[in-house]
Amino acid sequence: MLAKRKEKGFTLVEILVVIIIIGLLAALVGPRLFGKVSTAKLKTAKAQIELFGTALDAMRLDVGRYPTSEEGLKALREKPSGMENWKGPYLPKEIPMDPWGKPYVYKSPGEHGDYDLISYGLDGAPGGEGENEDVVNWKDVKG
Repeated sequence: MLAKRKEKGFTLVEILVVIIIIGLLAALVGPRLFGKVSTAKLKTAKAQIELFGTALDAMRLDVGRYPTSEEGLKALREKPSGMENWKGPYLPKEIPMDPWGKPYVYKSPGEHGDYDLISYGLDGAPGGEGENEDVVNWKDVKG
């Protein structure tokens, strides 16, 4: 007499049902998570710009002026020529790229104050909304 073997495992139908359920969950939850990612990037850029502003103010207290546009944010890490009272580095790590992988724009003198710090967002161009919104030191970030 032949004994019936019981095989363990899942049937193709069971696997397909699980895949469909996972797909539906991803379709419902995914867009919400991606919305949070863009808001987080905007907030990260704003926090980094504020950190640069604090470092620039500390440098100005030591040197008596902000770095020029030509000296740039690099002056926070490396002593520019002619700055005798420079007591940096004013940042503990290298100048990071913005959250979208582009360099921050530094202008001194600025159009909105002693200096302007700008991240042009995802599109890398002035203006825009959402993740393309510019993050600047002279106004607050939405969200």
